[in-house]
This record gives sequence, structure tokens and C-alpha cells, in this order.
Amino acid sequence: MLNRRYLRIKTMQSLYSYFQHEKPDIGFHERELFKSLDKIYELYDYILVLLTDIHHTAHLVIEENKNKRLPSKEDLEPNLRFIENVLLVSLSRSEELKKEVNNRKISWQNDFDLVRKLYSELRNTELYKNYMASETPSPKEDKQFLISVATEFLYEHDLLNHLFEDRNMHWADDTFGAFSMVLRTFENFSGKISLLPLYKDAEDDKNFISTLFRKTIVSDKEFDQMIDEKTKNWELDRIAAMDVLLMKMALAEFIYLSNIPVKVSLNEYIDISKEYSTPNSKTFINGVLDKIIADLKRTDKIQKTGRGLMEGK
Repeated sequence: MLNRRYLRIKTMQSLYSYFQHEKPDIGFHERELFKSLDKIYELYDYILVLLTDIHHTAHLVIEENKNKRLPSKEDLEPNLRFIENVLLVSLSRSEELKKEVNNRKISWQNDFDLVRKLYSELRNTELYKNYMASETPSPKEDKQFLISVATEFLYEHDLLNHLFEDRNMHWADDTFGAFSMVLRTFENFSGKISLLPLYKDAEDDKNFISTLFRKTIVSDKEFDQMIDEKTKNWELDRIAAMDVLLMKMALAEFIYLSNIPVKVSLNEYIDISKEYSTPNSKTFINGVLDKIIADLKRTDKIQKTGRGLMEGK
């Protein structure tokens, strides 16, 4: 499932697109935001299905080797460690995943050459060789191996990442989120694979996204004024556009999302700025927002509710 940090980043990207558009439509851009989040779940499904197809390819290769004209002893008595991996077996049998595949029309059939290439490359890695050579197989070792395959082999594979980007232009930025979900799926394995939901709490998370998105837009001019008052030595158009956007999103959370402590919102946007804005942004954003927070508290515009939130005001 996607955490709030990731939901903020996706909302930030949609807001940036909205404000750059000549004739923005708030309803259209909001729908596109939710579609982009659903596409991350589709990418998550694609990665899981890829692993089941690599698993199936291993079966095919074993049968092909057995049917050679002059099979070797190794061909006739293959190491079955990989195809008996308990996570891969559970994943391949998952009715939950099969339902997702049918609903979303997910298939690697047209890219079977890539699937076979990935399996061939995997077999030549030290990761695979060490796993196959282990004399003490266990579900724990199976789990750790598959986690490593996903995070160290597939996540880093250039050809695979190019294919994802070709299928969906946004997936270049979404692989981290999708692979994080794959990782948590494997970490949670306790005998049977269970797919993660996209949201921790669908109703609450969707309300968070929609409120953050819409309130940042409808309060744009008001937030401009708040920021302008605290940056008298700067003209707004000289401040990094991403810094301004992140501050406006933080203000929307301070004022309109009553169940999130101010300190949490402030720290989140400072951290996001480290990745998406300039090296000096974190200090600048922190300084400006600290001043605005003091004003908002003084005028009672910050109203936080719920246990443990009042002190966070």
C-alpha cells in the first residue's frame, strides 16, 4: 500500500501539472491523479506476474533440457530449488493475483523473449548461484532470495525499466512505489501470498488526496499572499516554483486537514523538498512556514482535532 509520503508526492506532481496548464480543469486533473495512483497498482501487478512467468520459464527450461537428444546427468536430475521456492509457488497459485490479471488484462505473452532473457541472466548471477547451492533450504531463505531478486535484480534492470516507461510514461517515476509494495508483499508472507491494497484506508486516503489537491488550488491566491508577506525581500516569481508549491500544500494541510499534526506536515514537505527542489530549499521552506504557522496559531486558523493533535498545533 502507498504511504502518505508517496501520496503527497503524486499530488504534488499533479498540482504542478495543473498550475502549468494554460486552461486547467480541476475535475479533470483530479481524475487523472487518481488514475495515476491506480496505474501504480497495475505496475505492482505486472511485477508479480513477471515473477510467476519467470517461474514458469524455469519449468519450461527443465523440460527442454530433459528432452535433449543427449541430456546430461544435470539435465535429467535438475536442481529444483528455484521452482520449489515456496513464495514463487504460492504466487503462481494465487487466485487473488489471477483475478487481478483477468480484470486488468495483464500479460507478458508479447514480451516472452524478455522474460526468458531475464531468467537466463538471473541464473548467471551470484545471487542465484548461491541460493541454488545452499544445503539448508528454508521458507525464510526462499523469502530473502525472492526479495533480493525483486530489489537487486529486477528493480535495477535497465531493459525492464525501459519497457515499463514505454508502456506508461509515468511508470519511470513509479517503479519505486510499486517495488516497495512487492517488497512488503514478500515480507508479509507467512505461508500464503496476500496482495496488498493500494491504500491503507481507502476512504481516508482518498479524502486526504482530494482535500489536499483541491484546497491547494482554491486557496492559491490566499496562500500567495501569506507567503509574500513572509518573503518581503523576495519576489514570488524569483522563488523556486517547487518551493512555492510545497509551501502551499503544507498550508493546505495545516488549515484544512485537521487530523494531521502541524509538525508532521512541516517535516514531510521539508523532506520532499530535499528530493524535488534545490539544496537550500529545506532551510528556506522551514523558515517561511515557521513564521506563517505562528500567525495561523495566533488567529486560530489552525484547528487540529483528535487525541495527541492539540499539542502538535
